[in-house]
Amino acid sequence: MRRKKRETKRRNIPAAVLHWILFTRHYLVQFPLLTAFFGFLLLLFAAFAFLSPLPPIINHHNHSSQLKNGAKAEESTLSKETSSFRVPRSGGRLGRHLWSSRSSKFYYGCSNASESFETADMRKNSDRYLLIATSGGLNQQRTGITDGVVAAYILNATLVVPKLDQKSFWNDSSDFAQIFDVDWFISFLSKDVTIIKQLHAKGGKALNPYRMRVPRKCTPTCYLTKVLPVLNKKHVVQLGKFDYRLSNRLDPDLQKLRCRVNYHALKFTDSILEMGKKLVERMRMKSEHFIALHLRFEPDMLAFSGCYFGGGEKERMELGKIRRRWKSLHTSNPDKERRQGRCPLTPEEVGLMLRALGFGSDVHLYVASGEVYGGEETLAPLKALFPNFHSKETLASMRELAPFSSFSSQMAALDFIVCDESDVFSTNNNGNMAKILAGRRRYFGHKPTIRPNAKKLYKLFMSRHNKTWEEFASRVRTHQIGFMGEPNEVKPGRGEFHENPSSCICEDSAAKASAGLTLTPQNRLDEGHKDAKENINKNETSDVTDELSIEDDQDLTDLDYVDNGTAVKGKGLPGEMLLEEFFSD
Repeated sequence: MRRKKRETKRRNIPAAVLHWILFTRHYLVQFPLLTAFFGFLLLLFAAFAFLSPLPPIINHHNHSSQLKNGAKAEESTLSKETSSFRVPRSGGRLGRHLWSSRSSKFYYGCSNASESFETADMRKNSDRYLLIATSGGLNQQRTGITDGVVAAYILNATLVVPKLDQKSFWNDSSDFAQIFDVDWFISFLSKDVTIIKQLHAKGGKALNPYRMRVPRKCTPTCYLTKVLPVLNKKHVVQLGKFDYRLSNRLDPDLQKLRCRVNYHALKFTDSILEMGKKLVERMRMKSEHFIALHLRFEPDMLAFSGCYFGGGEKERMELGKIRRRWKSLHTSNPDKERRQGRCPLTPEEVGLMLRALGFGSDVHLYVASGEVYGGEETLAPLKALFPNFHSKETLASMRELAPFSSFSSQMAALDFIVCDESDVFSTNNNGNMAKILAGRRRYFGHKPTIRPNAKKLYKLFMSRHNKTWEEFASRVRTHQIGFMGEPNEVKPGRGEFHENPSSCICEDSAAKASAGLTLTPQNRLDEGHKDAKENINKNETSDVTDELSIEDDQDLTDLDYVDNGTAVKGKGLPGEMLLEEFFSD
C-alpha cells in the first residue's frame, strides 16, 4: 500500500509542473528566454523522477534495533581505540628475579627436636589408644594427620594410623596406605610417637573406640582436660571430623613435631611419586622454568562462595540452584564477599595478575584444577595470555593416569607434586592446598609462591579499563608485596601454622654475615619489588601484615559437613568450619 502511494506521488510531480507552466503561459510567451529555461528544468526534473529508485521500506522495530546495535558497536570500537589498557605479550623488565628469591639462601627449614623433648620410649603408655578420623580432601586431611600425631604426643597415647574421609564430597575410597607410604610414616616418627597400623583384639574381643569430637583449635590444656579423662576411662578414643582441631599456637617443640610430620613423614606412595616425577620431567622438557597454578573454579565451590563472576542471570540461576543444597547457608552478598577478599580470582584475573608480575606469554603454565565452571569459554582468556597451557591430562596418557583417575585424592596428589616442584607456584584462592604448599615451599627454600591479595586486587580488576596497563601492573605489584613467598614477609604466628611454619625456619647467620647483609623489612621490599615500593602509601603498607591471612575474619558460619553433601549447623561446637574448608583442596 505504501509502495503504491509513493509511486503515485512520484508520477504526479511532472503533471504538477506542467499545470503550473500552462497557468503562467501568458508571461512565458512574453519572455522566450525564461520559457526555454523552465522547459529545460521540466525535462531535467521529469528524468530524475522516473529514473530515481524507490526509497526503502523501513521496519521501525528492526530499524531501532539496528540503531542500538550500531551504537553499541561504535561505542565498543571507540572504547578499543581510546582505551590505554592494552595487555602486552611480554612481562617487561622489572629488575627482579622472576624464578627465585635472592634472600632465600639465608634461611633453611629446621625441625629437629630440642634436647629437652621427650622421646616416645620415655613416655610410652600402652593402655591408651587414639584414633583419628580426618575430614575433607587431600590437603585438609593432611592437616588432620599432622595435628593428630601432635595430639597423640600431648595425650601420651599410641596412635592408630589415621582413617581418611571416604564418604563426604570428595567420595574417594582411598585409605591411608594407598596415598602415603605407611611404613615410612611409622618408622620416621617412631622416636616421637608410637604408631600402629590397626587396633589389636584384646582377650579375643575387638576394641570398640569411644567416639567424640574436640572443639576447633583445641589447646594442649584443652586436650588434657577434655580428652585425657575420657581416654583414661575408655582406653580407646576416636576423634572424629579431625581438621583444624589443634591450636595454631604451640610451644616450639610441638610446632617442630608438626613440621617433621608434614614435611618428612608424610611421603606419597612410590607409584604416585613415580607418576608425579614423570609429569615434572615432561614440564622441564618443555621449558627450563614453569609456573604451576592451582585453579579452584568448580561450580560447587563458586556456588558455596556466594560470589558473582559476571555471567549474568544464567550464572545466578545455575549457581543459585547448587547453593540451595546447603539449607543453612545465609543469603549471599556477592559484593561484600568480594570486598572482603573471599572470592577466588577468575582465570582471566589470575592471568592478568601473573602478566603484571612479569610473566610473559612465552611462559609455560601447568594448571591443577577440577571441572572449571563455564569450561573452555571461561579458560579462553587465560589461555590467550598463556598459550603454553598444560595439565596432567595433556602431559600423560589416559593409560598412564588410569591407576589414579578413579581416586580424587590420588589425582590431587599428582598435582601436589608438580606444584611443589614448580619454579613458581600461584593460586587463585586461599584454600588448604594454597596454605599447605605455601608453608612447604617456605620450609624447602622459600621458592616463589604467589597468593592473590584478593581484598586489594578486586578493586583494581573492577576499574582496570580506566587505567593504563603500566599503572595497573604497578598497582598489582604493590598490592602483592607480602604475598609472594619471600622470607619473613609474614610475621611469626600470623595465619595458619601450616602456611607459615615460622618455628621451623632458621636463619643462616654465617651466610648473611659473609654477604654483609642484614635483612630488614626495607631490604625485603627492595628484594624483588623495587618498582612497586615507590607506590606504597601509608595506608597500603599498614594493610600488608593485616591481610596476610584472611583466616581470622572468615569464620562466618557454624556449619558442618555431613555425608549427604548438605551443610547443617554444628551441634554445640562453635565455628565448626571455615568457609573455604568445604571446597578447599
